[in-house]
Amino acid sequence: MSGIVVAGAGAFGTALALALCGSREVMLWGRDAAAVAEMEQSRTNPRLPGVTLPPVLTLTADPESLARADVLLLAIPAQSLRGVLADHAGALAGKPLVACGKGIDLETLEGPSAAIRRVLPTALPLVLTGPSFAADIARGLPTALTLACADPEAGSRLQALLATPVLRLYRTTDLVGAELGGALKNVVAIACGACIGGGFGESARAALLTRGFAEMRRLALRVGAEETTLMGLSGLGDLVLTATSECSRNYRFGLSLGRREGFAAGVTVEGAATAQAAMRLGDRLGLELPVTQAVAGLVKGQTDVGSALRGLLDRPLKAE
Repeated sequence: MSGIVVAGAGAFGTALALALCGSREVMLWGRDAAAVAEMEQSRTNPRLPGVTLPPVLTLTADPESLARADVLLLAIPAQSLRGVLADHAGALAGKPLVACGKGIDLETLEGPSAAIRRVLPTALPLVLTGPSFAADIARGLPTALTLACADPEAGSRLQALLATPVLRLYRTTDLVGAELGGALKNVVAIACGACIGGGFGESARAALLTRGFAEMRRLALRVGAEETTLMGLSGLGDLVLTATSECSRNYRFGLSLGRREGFAAGVTVEGAATAQAAMRLGDRLGLELPVTQAVAGLVKGQTDVGSALRGLLDRPLKAE
């Protein structure tokens, strides 16, 4: 394998392409031809200020480039993934497809690997996830991620191909655990941001983070995830990063909810949709998910931060 295409020219897709380009052929593909042309001319991405795109990184909006790839990294938001796969099914069929978006599909209540199997049964689904900010990866700062693949041999090959001196990949066969950890931590991050934005303090945030992690485990284990995966980079590791830093879009979105402020238009906040999807999945499975329920209500404007927190505090006392 030699040709790597990163599909999705947002901040994270661009950062991954930057991390991978150098001694190997890497192409960054975007759906918006005008935006890609502007990036090609300026050699910058406005979502990654201060970062220059090197000449060795090829940018394109040509769908034919997808067919020429040996491996595709899909840096596509979870709610858009099935549509992109369907639109380019002919080019993507039979290839290793590495899903890099974090979320649960609102319609199917499934993660990215299931979306790949649903639309492209002949493709090999993988998931790349873990604690990472696009700006850190783009600047070449050390980052460790989880690469999930049900086929151990294929996973090992892709691990060797995609790892770099500063991008360390740990391998697992637990696709469900890896993708649910990455999706559900965004919901908890919104809750933690709302807690701080609402002025309830860091002790309350620590409680929310801990109880939110318990919900993540409860839901993920119920649908077949492995405990060790949730305790690793793609679960606890990603949660700690995302729920405590203003570099996180989901945390910042929570801050805006707590402060009753508007949020930047056009910025993808995967946790907002994931909260709704996780609630539906929890209802289907008969699980109580009070933190997720609170975030779902906040996102839909059905409650405010004060009422949501009081609802959590008023729950019956029980053993941990």
